[in-house]
Amino acid sequence: MGTESIPKLMVSMAVPSIIAQIINILYNIVDRIYIGHIPGVGAAALTGVGITFPIITLISAFSAFVGMGGAPLAAIWLGKGDRKHAEKILGSGTCLLVIFTVVLMAVFYGFLRPFLYMDYMYIYLLGTLFVELALGLNPFIISQGRSRIAMISIVIGAVVNIALDPLFIFVFGWGVKGAAIATVLSQAVSAAWNVKFLMSPKSSLRLSLCHVRPSFRIMWQICSLGISPFIMRSTESLISIVLNRGLQIYGGDLYVGSLTIMQSVLQLFSAPLSGFTQGVQPIISYNYGAGNFDRVKKLYRSMIGISF
Repeated sequence: MGTESIPKLMVSMAVPSIIAQIINILYNIVDRIYIGHIPGVGAAALTGVGITFPIITLISAFSAFVGMGGAPLAAIWLGKGDRKHAEKILGSGTCLLVIFTVVLMAVFYGFLRPFLYMDYMYIYLLGTLFVELALGLNPFIISQGRSRIAMISIVIGAVVNIALDPLFIFVFGWGVKGAAIATVLSQAVSAAWNVKFLMSPKSSLRLSLCHVRPSFRIMWQICSLGISPFIMRSTESLISIVLNRGLQIYGGDLYVGSLTIMQSVLQLFSAPLSGFTQGVQPIISYNYGAGNFDRVKKLYRSMIGISF
């Protein structure tokens, strides 16, 4: 990442990340198509997914807290040539993901109400750890320059979800609960893929149990860098709550269900840009850590130009 041609490097890192983001959005759309066609309760179930969407967004915001905060730090220390400290960052980040999982499950299970549209959320929360590990560890794989491996993690989860959805929803007749179970299992597969790779000899950053412990100094550094993406995603959750509340009052469940569909489609516009920046960020971080500041400036200018 410190010597390769910048255009070639950006393509090799960004393209798999963009593909992964688009596939992730498409599988969400397919998932909601299945839910919307559940016999008898499809419309209500789709509305329920829309109501629970802010909670799901908030859960992913905590994974971004660690992934977007810790992975750039790890890449910087890889650029400095200190692999051991980079692995400590990965370990402390993993520990932080586990802490977030415990807190989130305790808070949300305390506030959920047993309505039809909450059936999905009750089961989804059981897989909170899988969500955190799948989304939170993925950037650490990209930070090593292994964007394709990170893409495979997301693609595997999407394929498993799309395959299990019709089986659990329609064949087994589990309805909304079936959709939730399929989502949890798909996240579990993605999480297992991430953990297995990070613990394998193929990984430049090794996830070791001896490093999965709280280091408050490292956690503070992760949080100081991750606070920005966390705020962006958590405020998106707040906006969704306000929109859903207004649509329920002035329009009804059909309006909320329509917004759910619109949100899925609109994400297709932001997904390529998000994937591109996520793929390029580790290159900038690595070169910053290596002290290649001229290369950092070239990468930064190129990233802004392509983004526009």
